[in-house]
Amino acid sequence: MAIQKKIPLRKCVATGEMFPKKEMIRIVRSKEGEVSVDLTGKKSGRGAYVSKTLNAVDKAKKKNSLGNHLEATIPHEIYDELIVIIEREKLK
Repeated sequence: MAIQKKIPLRKCVATGEMFPKKEMIRIVRSKEGEVSVDLTGKKSGRGAYVSKTLNAVDKAKKKNSLGNHLEATIPHEIYDELIVIIEREKLK
């Protein structure tokens, strides 16, 4: 009998829904306060997850849920980068 591996789940800061970690995008605030998108999921620092939907990115931007969770100001370039990543994944 095969043993099923446990799939790690993460909560989207925008929608509050739980998704498998691989279906999320991680945004990280380093100790220096620099905010960046972490596609590997292994950068050190405080992380927040957003689901890979334009709706979730839009909600996160409107409610400032990323900024509140990471306790930092989120530059508009981060949201633009998230949208580009999501659009690129849709084309695959």
